[in-house]
Amino acid sequence: MTERYKPNTTVACVIHCQGKFLLVEECINGEVKFNQPAGHLEANESIIAACAREIVEETGLELTPQALVGIYQFRAATDLAFVRYTFCIELAEQQHATPGDNAITATHWLNLADIIALGNQLRSPLVLKSIEDFLQQTDKNHSAQHTPLSLLNVDYF
Repeated sequence: MTERYKPNTTVACVIHCQGKFLLVEECINGEVKFNQPAGHLEANESIIAACAREIVEETGLELTPQALVGIYQFRAATDLAFVRYTFCIELAEQQHATPGDNAITATHWLNLADIIALGNQLRSPLVLKSIEDFLQQTDKNHSAQHTPLSLLNVDYF
C-alpha cells in the first residue's frame, strides 16, 4: 500500500501598490530570502483567515485578501511538498510595514525588475510566478481579472 500523500498547506499574499510589491526578508539556514507574506495553515483556520493572519504577523498590516491569484503545487524536496493558496491585495497607497514575527528581518516595496534581480534569493519559484500571474490577470487599465474569494466555500467549516 502506498503511503498517503500529505503536502503542507500554505498561504501567501501578493500585495501591490503603484507598480511595487511588498516582500518580506527572512534568514533561512543562514541565507537571506525574500517572499510574499506567507505561512502555514493552522488547525481550525480557514484559508482566507490564515492569509490575513500571516499578513499581520509578517508585516504588521491589518489587510484582508481581495481575490485569489492561484493555487500552486510545489515540491521543494523529494519528501517536502506544498499546496500554496496565493491571494492578492491592491492598495491605493503604500503602507509602512513593521514585522511582528521575529523571523522577518525587514520588509521591502520592490518593482518587478528588482524582484527578478533577486534570483536565487527568492524563497521559491512561486514568489515570482505568483507576481507574474497577478500581473497577467490585471489589464493595462488596472482592471483585475482575479478569481473571487467566493470560490473558497467555508459554509461547512
